[in-house]
Amino acid sequence: MPVKFTGTRGELGGMLLRGYVLLIPTIGLYRFWLTTWKRRFYWSNTEIDGDPLEYTGNAIQLLLGFLMALAVFVPLYGLFFYLSTQSSEAAVIGYAGVGVLLWFLMGYAIYRARDFRLSRTLWRGIRCDQGGSAWNYAFRRFFWSLLVLVTAGLAYPFMAGNLWSYRYRHSWYGDRQFGFTGSWKQLAGPFYLSYVAIVLLGAGGLGLSWVTGAMPTVGVPRPGGVLVMLVAAALIGLVLLYYQSRELSRMFSAVRLGQAALSVHVRARGLLGRYMLFGLALVGSYIVLAIGGVVVVGALASDAFAGGEFDPAVFMQHLQGSFAVLVAIIFGYLLLLAAFSLMAELFLGLGYWKLVAQGASITGLDSLGDVRARGEDTRLGGEGLADALNVGAY
Repeated sequence: MPVKFTGTRGELGGMLLRGYVLLIPTIGLYRFWLTTWKRRFYWSNTEIDGDPLEYTGNAIQLLLGFLMALAVFVPLYGLFFYLSTQSSEAAVIGYAGVGVLLWFLMGYAIYRARDFRLSRTLWRGIRCDQGGSAWNYAFRRFFWSLLVLVTAGLAYPFMAGNLWSYRYRHSWYGDRQFGFTGSWKQLAGPFYLSYVAIVLLGAGGLGLSWVTGAMPTVGVPRPGGVLVMLVAAALIGLVLLYYQSRELSRMFSAVRLGQAALSVHVRARGLLGRYMLFGLALVGSYIVLAIGGVVVVGALASDAFAGGEFDPAVFMQHLQGSFAVLVAIIFGYLLLLAAFSLMAELFLGLGYWKLVAQGASITGLDSLGDVRARGEDTRLGGEGLADALNVGAY
């Protein structure tokens, strides 16, 4: 059975614009309601064998989880203030320690947030769930990441295979536990091929720039050297997309649920297309905002453009003496952030979801007819912590 996604970019865009407008009078608190809207959009438009997914979470749960997470961050903020009063050496050591702690907490938050989403996901009236230990996952992720750092990335396939396996072997659909047949061996080939390609491209780009003199060791780089490095960076980006497509396809295709098996095929060119669309849409939106900004600033500070030339001194006088100009600049900055967030959601977030859904098919669904339902996991703190650390998903 294929997986179908029926949502449209226009529907999601209207929802996001409405939510962004409501963020202003609520001082950002409406983002919990906006997140809930987005999840219901993605879930309800994803159909498996004609039956859509259902998301039963609500905004109050997200808000309460975030308030619970503040209990973790208030002491950290106090620690940051204390470190700022110490010597530079003590501050650096202290900040590094806090950074390590936050990296560890990110693993815990990612796992607990996944538990939150799964326990509020239903298909055919049966609820999913996430078992296992979030602390166990956090320690696994933390020590694997240290090994990846020490080995200059060479241990990544082992880390990815282990974490994918832990997540899915502890996932449930009703009273039936998921299985996972994947391992690091399925990632080793694409990863090490990509690793060698990236090293060669990086070294080749630097070497070519240095040999031709286009990238001097001292001074401003020449345009030719910058072009060489940009081409090398673009090729490295293509290699990364190739590997990402292989990891997604092979790891998702290793997911099992009894006799039911998932198969996913994500192409690198599909991922590339999403990033290209995102870039074009972002540039276009920024051009429109820039034109609007020039018109508004020109109307508010017309004296600065007297004689057809821009006078920075006059403009600064208007900025210092005009509250309207200051408000316009702040509002323009917020519009730039909103445009980036909107384009990222419409072309990267939605694009990724559609690529995976459209490339997925499931066999053996008939074997799930005797699955029994389980109760909802009522814990909220993990999702709030993920939201505070900005590692939540959808």
